[in-house]
Amino acid sequence: MSNNDVRVRFAPSPTGPLHIGGVRTALYNYLFAKKNGGKLILRIEDTDQNRFVPGAEQYIIDSFKWCGIEFDEGVTAGGDYGPYKQSERKNYYREHAIKLIKSGHAYYAFDTPEELNKVRSDYEAEKRTFIYNADERKRLKNSLTLTDEETKALLLKGDPHVIRFKIPENEKVIMDDLIRGRVEVNSSVLDDKILFKSDGMPTYHLANIVDDHLMKISHVIRGEEWLPSLPLHVLLYDAFKWEKPKFAHLPLILKPDGNGKLSKRDGDRLGFPVFPLQWTDPKTGSVSSGFREDGYIAQAFMNMLALLGWNPGDDREIFSMDELAEEFTIERVGKSGSKFDPSKAIWFNHQYLIKENNNKLADMLLPIAESNGVLVEKDKMSKVIGIVKERANFAKDIWNQLDFFFVRPQEFDAKAVKKRWKHDSYDQMNELKDILYNINSFKSEHTEEVVKTWIENKEYGMGMVMNALRLLIVGALKGPHLFDIIAILGKDETLKRMDQGLNKLGRKE
Repeated sequence: MSNNDVRVRFAPSPTGPLHIGGVRTALYNYLFAKKNGGKLILRIEDTDQNRFVPGAEQYIIDSFKWCGIEFDEGVTAGGDYGPYKQSERKNYYREHAIKLIKSGHAYYAFDTPEELNKVRSDYEAEKRTFIYNADERKRLKNSLTLTDEETKALLLKGDPHVIRFKIPENEKVIMDDLIRGRVEVNSSVLDDKILFKSDGMPTYHLANIVDDHLMKISHVIRGEEWLPSLPLHVLLYDAFKWEKPKFAHLPLILKPDGNGKLSKRDGDRLGFPVFPLQWTDPKTGSVSSGFREDGYIAQAFMNMLALLGWNPGDDREIFSMDELAEEFTIERVGKSGSKFDPSKAIWFNHQYLIKENNNKLADMLLPIAESNGVLVEKDKMSKVIGIVKERANFAKDIWNQLDFFFVRPQEFDAKAVKKRWKHDSYDQMNELKDILYNINSFKSEHTEEVVKTWIENKEYGMGMVMNALRLLIVGALKGPHLFDIIAILGKDETLKRMDQGLNKLGRKE
């Protein structure tokens, strides 16, 4: 198979918000396709009508748009192998289910739910587990135990029925997985799964196999929760006499404080999102947080996800999407689950935040400033962001780092005043005000040199003077380099803040 024949898919069900485990699966498929010059398909698997959630499909599409994952074919891009929504492909599935019946690989089962529950209860009473398998199907109501005439009569009468796969008896099923290697199971431990339901819809197992074949999927890269289904899927390919795709089952994303799959409950408990975008449940109205709304940069989110299960073979951590596609190989995906680390996610966002274009960040900060009653020119906002963003992890944090650039302090940090506003501070700051008034160039480096020379000549304490000045300018002992602050504020604003602060703080008694 040449690289041009590589075709992979991500096939979510619209049953709720997209978990970050699903986003990572889509990302690995995307990277694999890019690395190999192949195609990525988005297919919506909406055969389970009972679990369908309004808005979930659009949520999936919106999530990938934010994440930066582009699909070559599918519900958003079209293509030659559509439709790409399973509810629009029902005829394909019935046709193939009948083929399996005709070839002896499937059968009609007429057992009612009540009849099966009775059998299960009888087994439980004997402390046994009921499995609809090669042994049990011989004793139940299906086209294997009924005559052809009886079966046809029930079908003509319209009796409810399903189509089950006929698992071979006592046969070794050999499976190859690109991550886990060769796996073998005996068919005797498998049950005759339903392929076609009584509501006229296929189950995941049949629809998945038929679609992957008809869409010429070359590699099935999916979560390890589907590993138990692999024997059935391999047997289905064999029953249809189709070439099997290559399989790769990705490890789980684990909760931060222990084993087990990361869930929304873990995020709620520990205070972080597990969905890419905020999700509002249409039934309950409950809102689940999203990485986007929590202030994560999409590229940082994807970079973080890529390293949850895959490693580049060295200690590099920061990758662009193009670099990930260049480096990604299935061989470097681990078998074991990876614990999600909320602090590491924040670290990634910080790395991307400090590299982000200041004008882009300004576009995010201007509405925050306006909501606080402050109108700011974009150029000035961009300039200020450049000197404070290294102190922030999220764009929303930046406002708390720079609000004092645009609003004169009305209050002064009481603890800082008590500790840093000394008996000499009032007189020293009045002297310094005169020094600053007589400076012609208010550039940071020049002002710093003049002030430091004055402090040395007067033999004042550097820390004492600078802390007192910061209190007057900022209102607290925070912010970037003080001379950068007053250079941006300008001489007039700096002197006005000093006057206001001196009036409020006065001489220390």
